[in-house]
Amino acid sequence: MEQLLATRSVSITELKRSPSAIIEQAGDEAIAVLNHNRPAAYLIPAAMYMRQMALLETADLREAIAASRRDPRAPIPAEQVFAELDAAIDQVVAEQAAA
Repeated sequence: MEQLLATRSVSITELKRSPSAIIEQAGDEAIAVLNHNRPAAYLIPAAMYMRQMALLETADLREAIAASRRDPRAPIPAEQVFAELDAAIDQVVAEQAAA
């Protein structure tokens, strides 16, 4: 049997029979959903999912920052970026007004 990454488990059949009860009984814990005694999925509480997504987002941001620090190109001043964005916005507004 594969390693379970949860302290609780439920069969797919049990989950189909009473999903609300299973979710309520789980509380704040993840549940391994088993198919033929093998983990087929994990059911996690919404709050845990949101925490995991926040952690992944933080990790992605850290990686982006690290990658930008490794970038050999010269940095672009923020004022230049904002000026270019403002010019692009002005151009779109002018094109929409002319249409």
